[in-house]
Amino acid sequence: MKKTFQTIIIITTVLFLNGCESFLDKQPLDQLASETFWQSQDDAEMALNACYGKLRSSLMSWDLTTLDGMSDDLYHQHGHYGVTSLAQGNIEPTSGGLVSDIFSYAYSGISTCHFFLGNIDRVDMDETIKNQYIAEVRFLRAHFYFYLSEFYGGVPLYLSSPTTEEAATTAKSTKEQVVTAIIDDLDFAIANLPDIAYNGHAVKGSAYALKARVLLHNERWEEAASAANNVISNSNFGLSSEYMDIWDRDKQEGNPEILFSVKYLNPNLAQPFYGADIVYNWWHSTAPVHYIIDTYECTDGKNISESPLYDQEHPYDNRDPRLRWCNYVDMDPWYYGQDVLGDGVKRWRPGFTGGDAAPATPFLLKKFQNTSYLPYSYSVKTDYDAVLLRYAEVLLIYAEAKNEASTTPDETIYKAVNDVRARVEMPDLPTGLSKEQMRERIRHERRIELAYEGKRYMDLKRWKTAHIVIPTIVDPGGKVRKFENPKHYLFPFPQSEIDINKNLEQNPDYN
Repeated sequence: MKKTFQTIIIITTVLFLNGCESFLDKQPLDQLASETFWQSQDDAEMALNACYGKLRSSLMSWDLTTLDGMSDDLYHQHGHYGVTSLAQGNIEPTSGGLVSDIFSYAYSGISTCHFFLGNIDRVDMDETIKNQYIAEVRFLRAHFYFYLSEFYGGVPLYLSSPTTEEAATTAKSTKEQVVTAIIDDLDFAIANLPDIAYNGHAVKGSAYALKARVLLHNERWEEAASAANNVISNSNFGLSSEYMDIWDRDKQEGNPEILFSVKYLNPNLAQPFYGADIVYNWWHSTAPVHYIIDTYECTDGKNISESPLYDQEHPYDNRDPRLRWCNYVDMDPWYYGQDVLGDGVKRWRPGFTGGDAAPATPFLLKKFQNTSYLPYSYSVKTDYDAVLLRYAEVLLIYAEAKNEASTTPDETIYKAVNDVRARVEMPDLPTGLSKEQMRERIRHERRIELAYEGKRYMDLKRWKTAHIVIPTIVDPGGKVRKFENPKHYLFPFPQSEIDINKNLEQNPDYN
């Protein structure tokens, strides 16, 4: 009964904090700081859970995959978050979708963190535990500010709950100032979080991993490699023995690869009715495109244009196993479709339009699917945890950062990449690679290992290759994607926020 009551309180709190559409038009949150709350450690725990609850917005968790609908990996046929139009270069302050949602979701999360940080000192509790809770919330605030800095550059920087006047008049800080605040939060988290295996709450390894990611994205190579190495040398973490176990709800608990995730659990905290299984594998909203499918190597470690193992008649045989683990390809068994081979197995085939939302490409997303939920319906509520940080990414962060900080790749760089490849029984990288050759190998490995996890679009932007790669992509139906350089390397601030805050200067080329 106590657990049920706490769940109701948490959900009520989260819903309240979701109440206003615009961060800059939000009423002060101190109305929740009543005399009957902030009285005990239980109150602090409920408020802490509300901060974690802000990650359960689909775009902040499992639906980060949608971001890659703007990359060369995925096509989104239903236009969620406006991604299809945005991918074709229609990015303006009034575009809505991702342009406004990332801004509002991130600031909503930050607001909830500030509500916690502004009231936690009212609770009489053990100081070590209190500092741990504060560290968790500052970790979350760093996470939200990271996404703001990646998509908008410099943004209004609040380190406590602003007054209505402050929220409507604060100019944006530089990106460098925002990143400094992020690192400050993460250093506090590192100093105060327990050095244990991940258990559903941010731990020291989680904070080091996020710090490594932030530093990598800001080209602070040596610092990024050092932060990543703190995770690599920590015995609490390592690669999952099986790649697909990372997204298997029954094998996620205690998995050493998971450094941070958004926790879901049926029936109360499952993904909503439009969760991953429905969106990806029933509606088929998001589909892989041939640009990434063609990038998977053959099992000899060579690309399909060089390998003697590649057979045009059987193009998906003798390939990196992650190809079939992450993607349904032509003639793979699938629940919906037709018995195209006459063997009693229903499959999709290119061009088939029967049933629920036929795929837009010859491929289907497989990576996050739970077949135990078949047949899908609106009663399905996906409950695998959305993994936001994992050990393989840390290995690749280390390899990339160390390579960029070096003149020649050393053995630690090779080991980091080869460990990722060995898990899926792909051969080691060839020796004697130059820095430039290693850079391309690492970028390839990130694309394949982290496929559809919401990182590819941000990678293309931070590598400053988006304006080269994205205009080569032709969507189903023949429309060519657009990416203007330098305009589209940042999103514009939503026009609604510009209207509210006259001191918020619009990003370049959007006026």
